Amino acid sequence: MANTVRVAAAQMTSINDVAANFATCSRLVREAASAGAKLICFPENFSYVGDLAGDSLKVAQPLDGPIMKEYCSLARDSNMWLSLGGFQEKGPDDAHLCNAHVLIDDAGTIRSVFRKMHLFDVDVPGSAVYKESCFTEAGKEIVTVDSPFGHLGLTVCYDLRFPELYQQLRFHHNAQVLLVPAAFTKPTGQAHWEILLRARAIETQCYVIAAAQAGKHNDKRESYGDTLIIDPWGTIVGRLPDRLSTGIAVADIDFSFIDSVRAKMPICQHRKPIEFWKSASL
Repeated sequence: MANTVRVAAAQMTSINDVAANFATCSRLVREAASAGAKLICFPENFSYVGDLAGDSLKVAQPLDGPIMKEYCSLARDSNMWLSLGGFQEKGPDDAHLCNAHVLIDDAGTIRSVFRKMHLFDVDVPGSAVYKESCFTEAGKEIVTVDSPFGHLGLTVCYDLRFPELYQQLRFHHNAQVLLVPAAFTKPTGQAHWEILLRARAIETQCYVIAAAQAGKHNDKRESYGDTLIIDPWGTIVGRLPDRLSTGIAVADIDFSFIDSVRAKMPICQHRKPIEFWKSASL
C-alpha cells in the first residue's frame, strides 16, 4: 500500500428523481477522477429523496436491482471505488426498508454493506418531527472492509452521535478511515455536525470522510451540507468552499500520519477494557 492515497467526498442536493441524481453522481465521479481520487464517497440518500415520508418505500430495491446495478457499472466504467451511503434497500417486508451504506470496488463489485444502526426518531428543535423507525429496519452488524484506502469503517448519519460504534470500529476492528455519509438537518448541523465529526476523528485517531446532503430538496426538507474530510489529529483537510454547493472535497489519506499520531499518543494501550468499567466503583 502506498503511503498516501487520494479520496474525494461528494456534496449534492438529491431530489425525487433517480435518473437526475444518477446524472449528478456520474458528473461528480468524473470530477473526482480528474482530481486524481480513486475513491469517492456520496452522502446518505444519494439516489433519492422523496417529497413525502412514504416515498422511499416506493422506490426501495434489492441490492441486485436496477438502481444499484447502474452504480456498479459506474464504478467499473470509471475505475473508481464508490461509497454509497443511505441507499433505500428493500427491507424484510413491504412496510420497511434498510438504510444501506454500500461499498463498491473499481471492478463494480459490492464489497460490503452496512445497514444504519441508529434510527432518527427525533423532534428537531425549530424543525420537524422525524420517525425513521416507522419505515426502516435497524442494522445490527458492525462493518469494516480492507481497501486501497485503508481499513474502512462504515456508518450512516445519526450513527455519528453514538461514539460506542466508532470505538468498536477502531479498537476492536482496526479501522483507519471512518465513513459518515449523512443528510443532517439544518438545525442539528449548525449545532453539532463539525464538532461531532472532529471528535470522532480525534478519539479514534482515524481519518473521517463525511459526505453531506446540502440545501433544499423540496418544500419540506432541507439539509445542512458542509462536506468534510478530517485527519486523525482532528484537522479539517478537505472542505468545499460553499457549504451548500454541489461538488467534491479532495484530500490525501496519509497512512504514515495515522501511524505517527497513534504512536505518539497510544490511547489504544491506555484505554480501560470493558471489564474495568464493570468492576469500577461508582
